[in-house]
Parts: sequence; C-alpha cells; structure tokens
Amino acid sequence: MEIKKLEKLTENPALKWGLNGYTTDKILSISFVEYSGSFEFVLREKSLSYSKVWETTSDDMDDLNERIQKGHSFGVFEDGELMGWIIGEHRIWNNSFYIENILISEKFRRNGAGAQLIKSTVREARNLNCRIIELETQNTNYPAIQFYRRLGFSITGLNTRMYENPEETAVFMTLDL
Repeated sequence: MEIKKLEKLTENPALKWGLNGYTTDKILSISFVEYSGSFEFVLREKSLSYSKVWETTSDDMDDLNERIQKGHSFGVFEDGELMGWIIGEHRIWNNSFYIENILISEKFRRNGAGAQLIKSTVREARNLNCRIIELETQNTNYPAIQFYRRLGFSITGLNTRMYENPEETAVFMTLDL
C-alpha cells in the first residue's frame, strides 16, 4: 500500500470498488429543542439498521478533479492501481483544511488505508499551517463517525436541514492541529 498525491482522474475508479456507501446497525440519533432563543441538541447512539448507497457520477468526477488539481488530495495505491482517495481543499479564508470526499475500495476497508489517508492529510494541513481540519458526514453513517473519532476528530456542528431525507442530519467534525 502506497500513499501518493492524486493527479487528475481520467476515469471513475469507484465503479470497480464495490459498495459505494455504508450499512450500519447503529446510528447517531439527534433530537433538539428550541427555547428562549437557544437550542439544545441531544446526541444518542440508537440501534437501527440503515443503508445508503450512492453513485459517483461524471459530474461528481469533474467536481473532484477541480479540487484534485489544487494539489491537496491523496490516493492509496496497490500495485500501481488506485484503491481509494481523500479529496481535500485548503480554505485560506479561515485557515482551515476541508475534507470534501473520502472513499476506499470495499476490499481495502478496515486495513488502515483510510487512516493512512487521514494522516497524509494531517501532514499536508500542518505544512500549510492550517489551524483545523474539517469534514461533514451524516448521523446515519455511524461507522464513519466512529472512524473519525478514533483519529481525534470531534463533533463541532449539526445541520438538521442539509439533506432532503429528514432522517439524515449533517454532522460536522473537526480536528484541531
């Protein structure tokens, strides 16, 4: 397994990577109450089966390539073949690094590839003197939330209206550098 900076993608390797999504038996249940001009959010682990699958389209590939060309994205390679990526962006306006997308081939999951990509991103963000790394996932993607927590990320925000599906809440996570 080798981690290298990504260059422009000429094809969509995700088509060969198996399940592009997640399945879980646990989600992060989010409830909130508004009172006296303030909000109170409650986060609880809840046993609930949930699956989500999505497709990486040619439009998605164009968007990802725009970010890749900025030079802050990495791929994990096995025998010269791309098996996963982390697409990142340096946000100068607030001195942060944003992880736009992370995707690992199904056969490479749970073998350290994702953690190695995050570590490469941390080095990149530190070289850029960023103060934090940010990302967003869904409350239903419990495996991802636990993965990011193990790597030091904390939940720092929620958006209950970001997704069309009312069961999904955007969970923003941050790693202080």
